[in-house]
Order: sequence, then structure tokens, then C-alpha cells
Amino acid sequence: MEVILKQDVDNLGFKDDVIIVKNGFGRNYLIPQGMASLATDSAKKVLAENLRQRAHKEAKLIEDAKIQSEKLREVSLKMTAKVGRGNKLFGSLSNSDLALELNRAGIQIDKKFIQIPGTTIKSVGKYTAKVRLHREVNTEIEFEVVAETKSK
Repeated sequence: MEVILKQDVDNLGFKDDVIIVKNGFGRNYLIPQGMASLATDSAKKVLAENLRQRAHKEAKLIEDAKIQSEKLREVSLKMTAKVGRGNKLFGSLSNSDLALELNRAGIQIDKKFIQIPGTTIKSVGKYTAKVRLHREVNTEIEFEVVAETKSK
């Protein structure tokens, strides 16, 4: 019996795979549990069309992510923070602070897609953060943390 998997099934296959299983396993387990559907000719045609459209949309998303990656490389960020002795920050800077600074620069990135080595920054200097724009497109941005100037 040929079935189309609706979700990933351990030791069997991944979502949208067309696989051959024993009749009883397909009829009594996979189809009633909602894990698969019967692979008729019309279902295979619908699956092929859906996969083709999904591939087209995915290519567009990847292209947009690459364009945004180029914009990120052009941006130079300087973050100011209050500093104590030995160039150590009062508190720390995290990925949410970096996301806020990128937002001010006109680039919208959610903080959960930004990774700073060591998770927080606690001293003045130059740093690099990894940004995941798409599961296939990652980029690195460089930024600098500088001491806040005192004005009287």
C-alpha cells in the first residue's frame, strides 16, 4: 500500500514522502492516527504541485534573506553603555539590546535570531554576533560597545 506521510514518522520517513507500507499498518495505524493518507493518483498530483509551489516560495524567502544579509553587512553599529572601572559595563548588553539597536538602524530582526558569543557582553570592545535570517542563510555582524561620554 502506498501512502503519503502527513508528518515525520520515526524509522519510516519525513513529511510529504510517498512510501510503501504493509496494508494493515497503513489501514490500521497510519491513516487513522492522521499520520498518512492514501496515495491515489490525484493525491500524488496534488502533492507534486504543492511541493513545486513550496519550492518556489522557499526560493523567494532565501533570496530576500540574502538581500537582508547584504544590508546587515553594510551597517556599522556603535552601542553606548555606562562604564565603570576597567572598562566594565554597569550591567550587560544582550541580543535584545542588539535587536533594538538594529531596529533603530532600520533593520527588523527578532532577538531570538541573534546569537552573541557568551550570551551577554560585559565590557567595552568590538564584538561579532551571528544572525539567522533563514534556516539556510546566516550572517555575522560586527558592532562596537563604547563608553558613554559624560556631559556637564
